[in-house]
Amino acid sequence: MSRVAVVTGANKGIGLAIVKGLCKQFNGTVYLTARDVSRGQEAVKELNEQGCQPRFHQLDVSSLDSIQRFKQHLEQEHQGLDVLVNNAGVMYGRSNPTPLVEQVEVTMGINFFGLLNLTKALTPLLRPHARIVNVSSGMGDLSHVTPELRQTFQSKQLTEQELVQMMEQFVSDVKSGVHEEKGWKMETLAYRVSKMGATALSMVLQRQFDATGADVVVNALCPGWVRTDMGGPSAGRSVDKGAETPIYLALLPPNVSSPRGEFLRDKKILSF
Repeated sequence: MSRVAVVTGANKGIGLAIVKGLCKQFNGTVYLTARDVSRGQEAVKELNEQGCQPRFHQLDVSSLDSIQRFKQHLEQEHQGLDVLVNNAGVMYGRSNPTPLVEQVEVTMGINFFGLLNLTKALTPLLRPHARIVNVSSGMGDLSHVTPELRQTFQSKQLTEQELVQMMEQFVSDVKSGVHEEKGWKMETLAYRVSKMGATALSMVLQRQFDATGADVVVNALCPGWVRTDMGGPSAGRSVDKGAETPIYLALLPPNVSSPRGEFLRDKKILSF
């Protein structure tokens, strides 16, 4: 039975570089997924010309229907999944005029809730020794929040339900205009909080899998400041450099003792 890897948000940037690397190093079928079908198919064509043969499937992580369709495809076609790289993400720049409420709803809907919904939907398909890789960001570090919030994020007792409630409360506080007094006061607010959530979720999910005794490994990482549409032209890293740690985490060997449920940059574990 052929092994299967999936990369979300993969039509450009780091996602595309991860697909390219996995096509060369992962022994199995690699899916390049993207929200936009024509852009996704263009990206596949580009990789075909470089000798890589990924498969394409439409996937919009902010749509439960799209997630469901993709899940059914994987079930029927492959009956399982070995690697999931949650790379799809969005960030509004500092000077973006979009109202904060909308920025928060869209960003959280993709970077946190989309990641969560896709991962939960595909969890029943995970095969032994499956690997989940969440592309987070150093911008989600906890130096920007109150000590109380930091303590909650870092707690080894934090549950999925509590984290989800915390993220929903954040969205609701922004809508009510009380987020600053609740401790959510920082620039590029939506993106930072979504990535705090993504990193914390990785740790929560690892504890869930560990409790079942399954060798499913979940890690989060910061790819660094990478020259992409999101990172901009003056960033110091190439997309291939940004893709190195996600590829490393996707290919961790069976029963690896570390890293598990960690946050990494340049293949090194950092404190969250």
